[in-house]
Amino acid sequence: MLKVLFFASVKEQLDCAALDVEWREAVGDLDALQAYLGAERGPQWREVLGQANMVRAVNQSVASDNCRLRDGDEVAFFPPVTGG
Repeated sequence: MLKVLFFASVKEQLDCAALDVEWREAVGDLDALQAYLGAERGPQWREVLGQANMVRAVNQSVASDNCRLRDGDEVAFFPPVTGG
């Protein structure tokens, strides 16, 4: 099982703080998981998760690129970060 968490405006836009996704090859990496959530949950999810510079983390470490996921991983989605 993958534990998927959503934070800040991503959580608000999706009206979802967390969900569990059964791990399988079809969601075996970050890009596949993101595509799966958009396809499974609909256009709003595709749009929100597809934002440019979406921050993704696996097991509390920011992932700079796509990476493999393993059963039991925690995946988090954060809005693009800005600041000054």
